[in-house]
Amino acid sequence: MIKKTKIPKIFSGWWIVLTSGLLALWGYGYYMYGFSALFKPISSELGFNRTTTSIAASIGRFEGGIEAPLTGWITDRFGPRGIVIGGIVLISLGLILMNFIQSLWAYYVVWGLIIGTGINTGLSLPLDTSISNWFVKKRGLALGIKWVFSGLSGVIVLPLIAWLIYTQGWRMACTIGGLTMLFIGLPLVWFTLKRHRPEYYGLLPDGATMEVSKTTDTDQILNKGIQYAAEAAETEFAASQALRTRSYWMLIISNACHSLVQPVVSIHGIPFLTDIGIDPIKAAGMMSLMVGVSIPCRLVGGMLADRVKKQNLRFIQAGAYLLQAVGFILYLVFQTNGMIYVWFVFFGIGMGIGYGIMSPLRARYFGRKAFGSIAGFSSLFMAPIGIVAPIYLGWVYDSTGSYISGFTVVTGLLSFATLLSAFILPPKPPSEITDIRKIM
Repeated sequence: MIKKTKIPKIFSGWWIVLTSGLLALWGYGYYMYGFSALFKPISSELGFNRTTTSIAASIGRFEGGIEAPLTGWITDRFGPRGIVIGGIVLISLGLILMNFIQSLWAYYVVWGLIIGTGINTGLSLPLDTSISNWFVKKRGLALGIKWVFSGLSGVIVLPLIAWLIYTQGWRMACTIGGLTMLFIGLPLVWFTLKRHRPEYYGLLPDGATMEVSKTTDTDQILNKGIQYAAEAAETEFAASQALRTRSYWMLIISNACHSLVQPVVSIHGIPFLTDIGIDPIKAAGMMSLMVGVSIPCRLVGGMLADRVKKQNLRFIQAGAYLLQAVGFILYLVFQTNGMIYVWFVFFGIGMGIGYGIMSPLRARYFGRKAFGSIAGFSSLFMAPIGIVAPIYLGWVYDSTGSYISGFTVVTGLLSFATLLSAFILPPKPPSEITDIRKIM
């Protein structure tokens, strides 16, 4: 039996979006963008070269790829709240423990394993799955808002981390980050994140109202949710059914080629800028400019996902990847400090639209039922490139004293991802639509 509830004035899904956004703001501010500011202070004090320092981030991506299928299945089966709480505890603990590391192995365990596991289990799949379950026709907007908060981490949190490092040192900067995540993140999750999709609470996705009198029969409510999603041409795939489609594997390949770009820029961006003589604070500001440009584009990408026909979503993804490739090409051709701003603007626009379209596209293609499991299996196959990319760029620098040849390889893979994306058609509906509770 489902719990009858009065439809609230503010749809509960929007509170989930707000909580997800705030967690992404702070967590990715440290792990994705802040690491670029922490990179040189850590390597300098502890005596690591750039290849060695880069490995910690790759450890997190490696174990994230390994655990993603399990994380997705747990989220689909038991709901997101418990696993997100566990992730927040690990992030907080890891950042606090960064204050005490003195050796390479401790650095790898804390940043690579503890914080990496927390980020992967707390801020990625479970939050995206929860939002995707609570929204259908407004899913792109909802996910876009979450990605806007994530982008603000590069504009707000990255400069704050750079300032904290300058005034308090990198160890205290990490400790402050951990305590903030613990005492603000946990209450937010406990009070706002729901275990099930809205139908279990007598609601429809997007806050839509029932056209008939309310019922306490779970199956009837779930069927109404399926009918509502069908209006957006959305079909529920089980994970095993999705894995048998060509579209699924083409998406994995294109997203994998693209997934190497963000860690390359976020980890090596500030070291690259300071290498060519740019002040660290100014370098952080330039990175913030790139992320700032992406912020409205994340929302635009999500809104386009809600309005564009399913068969045309692939062109939005291809266009986003193309803009990022163009940014790299322009810098590689001219290699001036002024052209860095042009590069970052193009890259930021493409990054924003790409973030905004990725999860809504997957949900529109394969439905809500097994969203976490499907995304989890995708991460498992995409992980190797995300692991190799930062280490490869560190090795390129250590070997040549420059990042240019590494950037050239990245540009080529981005161009390939652009071309492939344009040919990823929506999958045909499965021959059998299984029960909504059958996720595998």
